[in-house]
Amino acid sequence: MPKLLPDDLTHRDMDILNVLWEGKGSLTASQIVEAGPSLTINTVQAVLRKLLKKKLVKVAKIVQSGTVLSRSFAPAISPDEYALTYVKTAIYPFHQFVSKELLFELLVENAENPDELIHELKDYIAKRHG
Repeated sequence: MPKLLPDDLTHRDMDILNVLWEGKGSLTASQIVEAGPSLTINTVQAVLRKLLKKKLVKVAKIVQSGTVLSRSFAPAISPDEYALTYVKTAIYPFHQFVSKELLFELLVENAENPDELIHELKDYIAKRHG
């Protein structure tokens, strides 16, 4: 049984969302399979149905794929919007048990450029209290 992520998304669901977020424009199910070598067409089609139902992806257009018409999919939510939802549902409910210092440490230690992040946080705080 796959480990479920917030909003009942599996790792495979996230794999497909990531392919769509990284893609340029919209992608057909076949193009998603090509972009994610561990994906099969049956898995992609099943996950796309689930993501459509949850309104996380949308049908962007109908395109010619060989001799047939195919739906082309695009994300209906940005990675930032999903991350914010993830934090709100998975982490924020535990804020009373987790120190702010630990959350700040987590942010800074996982940043690509910790000094830049600290500078951005200082700017944000200055704007909020300015």
